[in-house]
Amino acid sequence: MSERPGIVIAGASGRMGQMLVRETLANPGCRLVACLERTGHDWIGQDIGTAMGGAEIGVTVSDDPVEALARAHAVIDFTAPEATMELTGLAAQARAVHVIGTTGLGPEHHARIAAAARHAVIVQAGNMSLGVNLLVQLTRKVAAALDADFDIEVIEAHHGAKVDAPSGTALMLGEAAAEGRGVALDDVADRGRDGITGARERGRIGFSAIRGGDIVGEHDVLFAGPGERIVLRHVATDRAIFTRGAVKAALWGQDRPAGLYDMTDVLGL
Repeated sequence: MSERPGIVIAGASGRMGQMLVRETLANPGCRLVACLERTGHDWIGQDIGTAMGGAEIGVTVSDDPVEALARAHAVIDFTAPEATMELTGLAAQARAVHVIGTTGLGPEHHARIAAAARHAVIVQAGNMSLGVNLLVQLTRKVAAALDADFDIEVIEAHHGAKVDAPSGTALMLGEAAAEGRGVALDDVADRGRDGITGARERGRIGFSAIRGGDIVGEHDVLFAGPGERIVLRHVATDRAIFTRGAVKAALWGQDRPAGLYDMTDVLGL
């Protein structure tokens, strides 16, 4: 590709959206060509630079994804399930790489994403950081090495404004643990405990979610066996690790064959 890929940022006013705008502008390998927000948002019609409190950069915030994607090579999407579903179809029609970091997606959403990936490149991950994706690989290997005498618990902590639980990263780790054991996560997940729950059932994979303050993201995978424990841990202190990964994914996806990829593909893991 002779020209630098043009990137659209969806949900540009959000915390991640603004960081993605800055990361795209700072990356010499790509161009920011459009920013999207929901219809009726205060930023619609404003230059994204001034809306973010800085100088004009010549990119106006829009609520028209069709027009934006018509001149883009990729769209980076850390929004909400409904918005992601709209963008999935439109990005596939435009043959633009769709990088999805949206969490809180259900089976019906994943089915639609998989269908769209037959026609376009989609990179989907609950977490875009190198460290977390290494943790996923380690979790799968450790789970495969240990039998059900070791209870598995995924413990995650995020800021108080996060709206979904468990986090997308926690679910990635739970899936990895389940794959290591050769079982389906839906069959063994234990997502909530309250009251007189009885003893823990052998082979279950538990999730615990902590919400508070401005915690960026902390994830532990605990393997607790008779007389010993193994803890795999990742702590994020800067959200820039996610934005760098997302932009890297958008560039990596250029000229790839249509399909559904994840960050292990992007990072060569």
